[in-house]
Amino acid sequence: MVTLADVKSSNALIPSTLPPGLVAVFVGATNGIGEVTLKKFAKQSRQPRVYLVGRSQDAADRIIAECRMLNSAGEYIYIKADVSLIRVVDEVCDSIKAKEKTINLLFLSAGLPVLDRSETSEHLHLLAALTFYSRFRFITNFLPLLQRASGLRRVVTVAGGGIEGKLDSTDFPALRIRFIAIRGHIATLITLGLESIARNAPEVSFVHDYPGTVSTALTKNMPGILGYIARASIYFFGRWICVPLEESGERHLYLATSARFPPASGDGDNSGVPLGDGFDVAQGTTGAGSGVYSVGWDCESASAAVQKLLAGYREKGLPEDIWRHTESEFKRITVPEARL
Repeated sequence: MVTLADVKSSNALIPSTLPPGLVAVFVGATNGIGEVTLKKFAKQSRQPRVYLVGRSQDAADRIIAECRMLNSAGEYIYIKADVSLIRVVDEVCDSIKAKEKTINLLFLSAGLPVLDRSETSEHLHLLAALTFYSRFRFITNFLPLLQRASGLRRVVTVAGGGIEGKLDSTDFPALRIRFIAIRGHIATLITLGLESIARNAPEVSFVHDYPGTVSTALTKNMPGILGYIARASIYFFGRWICVPLEESGERHLYLATSARFPPASGDGDNSGVPLGDGFDVAQGTTGAGSGVYSVGWDCESASAAVQKLLAGYREKGLPEDIWRHTESEFKRITVPEARL
C-alpha cells in the first residue's frame, strides 16, 4: 500500500517539479472524485489551464470560484455536456481542440447510478456508454494532443482497476450480462482496451483505477435495493470500509502526476513527479513500467490473479477484438452511411 503520507509528499512536489501551464481535461468534474481531484490539481499546479466537462452549470460555477480562490493564476473553463452520447463527446473534443494543441492530462470519471438496462439514444447500454465507450472516444480524439505534449502525458480513468473479472466476448456492450458480473466485465474491457490503444501511443501512460468505496452523490442517488444496501453499509461500516473523499482526491492526483506510472517509452525523467526513496516504477499490465496500469484504491498494482486473467485474454487476442468492436460502434454512430 502507498501510504497517504507518501501520496501527499509526492503531490507537494508538483509545484517545484512539474512545468507551469499544464493543460488538463476533467470529464465528470462537477461532483465527487472528479471535482475533488480537479481542485487539488488546481491548487498544486502552476498556472494550469483546466477544462471541466459535466452536466451542472451551478456546480461548475461553484467549483470554478473555489479553484480561483485556490489558485488565481489558473484558467478554468466549463463545458456543459451529456457525455453518454458519442456525438456530444465529439463536439466537446472539437471545441477544446480548436483552442489547444497539446493536453497533459485527461481525467475521466463520469458516471451515473445506473442499475438497469437503460440505453442511450445512440443504442448503447448507458452504463457501458459512460464508463467505456464515451471515455474511449475522448481518449482517441485527444490522443494526438496527448502525444504532442511535453512532460506529463497521462490518461486516468476511474472505474474498476484491479477488480477485472470474467469477460463475455459475445457481449462486449454488456446488454445481457447479469448485473452481478457487469463490474468485472467492464473493468476488463477497459484495461484491455487501453492496452490496444497504448500500443500505438508509447509516449502516453494510461492508468485505470478502482477508487474503493467513496461516499459521493453517485452512491447517495443510487436507486433500488442495491442503493439502499450501499447507503446502509456506508452508514454503519463507513469508518472501516470507506475511503474519505479528500483522501481519494489526493490519491487520484498522485495517480495523475507521479512518475511511478511512466509511459512505455520509458521517459521516466519527464513523466511526472520524481519518485522518492524506496519507490520504483509500478508494475504495469504487461510488465514494470509498461505504460498501462491497473491499480486499486491504495495505488498498488493489480494482484497476480488479475494479471494472470488479463494475460489469458491477451493470448486469445481480446484487446484486438475489443478495439475492432469499439471502432465499429463509433462508425455506426458517427458515419451516416454506416447506419443505413
